[in-house]
Amino acid sequence: MTAALTSFTVSSRTLRALASTEPCAEGTRLVRDVRRSKRLVLLRAVLDAAPGARAGETADHWALLEAAERHAPDAVRDVLHYPATGVWAEETLRRLHAPYGPPPDLGHLGALAVAAALRARIAFTHTLRPQHGRLVLPTLGLLRPERPGPLALTERSWDPEDPATLPLHPLPGGRTALDDLDPYRAPGPARPAPVRPARRLTPKGHKRWDTQWTGALTLLQRYDTARAEETVRLLRSVVPLAGGSRSSGATLPAAAGSVLARAQAPPALAATLVHEVQHGKLTALADVLTLHTADRTPRYWAPWRTDPRPLEGLLHGAYAHLALAGYWQRAALYGARGAWAQHARTRAQVAAVLPVLRSHEQLTSAGREFTDAMADAERAMDELPPPGDQHTTARRAVDRERRTWCEAHPELVPFVRA
Repeated sequence: MTAALTSFTVSSRTLRALASTEPCAEGTRLVRDVRRSKRLVLLRAVLDAAPGARAGETADHWALLEAAERHAPDAVRDVLHYPATGVWAEETLRRLHAPYGPPPDLGHLGALAVAAALRARIAFTHTLRPQHGRLVLPTLGLLRPERPGPLALTERSWDPEDPATLPLHPLPGGRTALDDLDPYRAPGPARPAPVRPARRLTPKGHKRWDTQWTGALTLLQRYDTARAEETVRLLRSVVPLAGGSRSSGATLPAAAGSVLARAQAPPALAATLVHEVQHGKLTALADVLTLHTADRTPRYWAPWRTDPRPLEGLLHGAYAHLALAGYWQRAALYGARGAWAQHARTRAQVAAVLPVLRSHEQLTSAGREFTDAMADAERAMDELPPPGDQHTTARRAVDRERRTWCEAHPELVPFVRA
């Protein structure tokens, strides 16, 4: 397995296509390739930093991974590029380099290896140590052994019909999993409270998610087929948020290809998926292309939040809301109730902050081209305006909100307008 990060070149055409938020084959391919290359580099860094990596258990785990890859490279690739694997790898690398704190969970590499071997259907024997009476096998699910202590696993150890086996729940209509099992489905101590993942769901909870997911995909396919296809291509897992979460959805860079989402009605879930997929796209682009050199000081007004945002946060928010404005416009053209009002408000929010983004002195040339293309996409929505004066009304409402925010943050007024 090569761990060399590919040198990516982003053409002006692909950059502008991504900036528009409209799905395109080149953009989707770039996002997926960047994610894969970054993951391989991260895994290589973990292996190089692990003590005794060329001997002992770590070497045995890696050898099993390589054996599985020789028989079924696609299956092994899916395990290694599963979103939760990225969270584990980042956390493990951080612990390997930290002088204090909890030890790294290098045993999880064995779980990855066994999952890959099982999916590759090769003969093997490998011993792992379950944690708290369970052994998670990424992309498959978990095992609940009858007895404590080390567990010898073979190619016959995974039987979905066995009561001791709990398979990962597949969502209907694609390869996206509803992950309420993997301990690394979301980052640990650094995880913000609004995006705390739910505990394992009941069968009733899974059925509810099946219904909402199917409904959301049906709406996306009806209103915006390209975004529906993009969602299925770029999302490998959905992590349910715990009850009481203040956020309807979130995307965390370490878990590329995953969205954390609250159970919600299909129209709201469809919008959440559109919104969160954009964050993942922009994160991948920023991994290979510097769009700005600004620091992370929160000083900018974002109409969709009450707290000041750093430039990076403002750019991400504007990008995701630009996609939402396009989605709601298409939904409105198909007669979706309330969609014109949603479109008008979301577009007005984006239009209010684009001048600040485009004129920022710390944009790179690529960042300037990117935000200019975002502005072009926003202006193109004039071709299909909402009926009546909805757009004017929405702009006035956003202007009022800006004035109120400035009154609450007088020290930040210089950063509100271009």
